[in-house]
Amino acid sequence: MATNEREVWLAQVRESILEPDLPIVDPHHHLWDFPTNRYVLDELLRDTGSGHRVVATVFVECGSMYRGDGPRALKPIGETEFVNGIAAQSASGRYGDTRACLGIVSFADLSLGAEVEPVLQAHIAASPRFRGIRHAAAFDKSSDIRKSHTSPPPDLYGEKSFREGFKKLGELGLSFDAWNYHHQIPALTGLARAFSNVTIVLDHFGGPLGIGPYEGKRAEIFAQWKKDLAELAKCPNVVAKLGGINMPVNGYGWHKRPKPATSDELVETTRDYYLYSIDRFGPQRCMFESNFPVDKASCSYAVLWNAFKKIAAGFSAEEKAALFHGTAARAYRLPLGVN
Repeated sequence: MATNEREVWLAQVRESILEPDLPIVDPHHHLWDFPTNRYVLDELLRDTGSGHRVVATVFVECGSMYRGDGPRALKPIGETEFVNGIAAQSASGRYGDTRACLGIVSFADLSLGAEVEPVLQAHIAASPRFRGIRHAAAFDKSSDIRKSHTSPPPDLYGEKSFREGFKKLGELGLSFDAWNYHHQIPALTGLARAFSNVTIVLDHFGGPLGIGPYEGKRAEIFAQWKKDLAELAKCPNVVAKLGGINMPVNGYGWHKRPKPATSDELVETTRDYYLYSIDRFGPQRCMFESNFPVDKASCSYAVLWNAFKKIAAGFSAEEKAALFHGTAARAYRLPLGVN
C-alpha cells in the first residue's frame, strides 16, 4: 500500500489522546525514501506530533542511504551521515520540540571480526549521536519466513567471527540491538552471558512468529517464548523494547482488514507479551517502542501509544516514567531532561 493510501486507511480510526502530557522517548523507528514509501523528517514528525508528547526519538538502522561508492564495509556509514543530517534539522528547533534521532543505531558487519573496528570508529566520527549497532540475525528455515535484510546465517550469534566483532562493541562502549525470531532467543541469551559488559537491547519481544509453519500455534509459541524470555531476563545487561509486535510476520493480520486496529484491540490481543516482559525485566529495563513506519501497516501512531498507555495504566508514576522515557534515555545514553 502506497503512503497516501495508508494514511487514508489509518484515518478511519481516530481516538482521543490519553495522558497527553506524559513525556515519551520513542526508541525505535526508521527513515527511508522509496518511490512509493517516503518516511523522513516530515512524515516522522507528522506521526510523533499526532497528540502524544514525544520529546525525543532513536533511529534504528534499516539499510537507508548507504554510500554509493567506496569500500563495502564502510558503505553503512552513509546511513549514519544521513540520519545525523535529519537530527541536525530537528535540533534547530524550527520543526517543533521533538528531538528526532537524538540517538542513532547503525549497522556494521560484525562478522568482519576485529576488522570491524575501523567501521565502528567511522560511525563514531560521523555523528556524536551514534550509540550502537544492530546486526540483525532473524533467520528461519521456512521459505514462508523472510530473513533479515542482512542475510544472516542460521546461527549468527554463535559464529566466531561475529563474536570477535561483537567484542569490539564492549571495548568502544557501544550497545547492540538484537533483532531475531523467537526460537533464536536462547542463542541471544548465550551471547549476553558471554559479553556481560555490552548493553544488549532486545527488539520487538524477540520476534514471536505467527505465519507460515507457526500459524495457529500461538499458545504453544507463547509458552516457549515465556520460558526463553525468563532466562534472557536473568542477564542484567539486557533491556527489552516493548513493541514491534504488529508486523505482518507476527500473524495478527491487522494489515488485511478494511479498518486498522484500535488501541483496545491491540491491548486485548497482545497485552500478555507486554505484561510478562515487564514482570521479568522490571520497568527499569523495559521501554515502549513504535517500530514505525513498519508497524504502521497495522495501526496509527496515536492509536499505538494509546494502547501502550492502557497497558501501563496500573503502574506507578515512577514505573511509567521508566517505561515511556527513562529506560530508553539510560540505555542509549541520551542527553535528555524531561519533567
